[in-house]
Amino acid sequence: MDSEPLTKLDPAYTTVMRIEGALTVLPFLVIALVLGVAGVLPQPYTWAPMIVPVLIAIVFVLLVPVKRFMARGYQFSDDRLRVVKGVLFHADTVVPFSRVQHLDVEQGPLERAFGIARLILHTAGTHNSSVTLPGLAHADAVSMREEIRAHVKRESL
Repeated sequence: MDSEPLTKLDPAYTTVMRIEGALTVLPFLVIALVLGVAGVLPQPYTWAPMIVPVLIAIVFVLLVPVKRFMARGYQFSDDRLRVVKGVLFHADTVVPFSRVQHLDVEQGPLERAFGIARLILHTAGTHNSSVTLPGLAHADAVSMREEIRAHVKRESL
């Protein structure tokens, strides 16, 4: 099963991650701009506080979302869902549908604006009792939820 190719996430997920990254670094850019404009540093160095926040913004807005997108994927089969993620810390999780207790499809405001959603599978147990698959087209997330729900219902009969 691990040799099968992974299904990629919706490309709009990269845009959502870029916007989230921009919102994360925005306060630091504003602080650096205020320090530069306030003239806290001597005249030739007034632009210096902007260097590090701009470099961090480039990394968080342009590079990290692409790396995260490329490192994620899933396999949806008749009896299980495999979710692969991680750039630095790799995780490969397989959830048999027989372990699923309930399912959620969630969307935040950005996800809703770009038509994507997260599928969350809740399983029995305490450690890693829920597995989240972000970056799905909303229709795909709903369809997957219904297929898993039907499988769980068949097994419980």
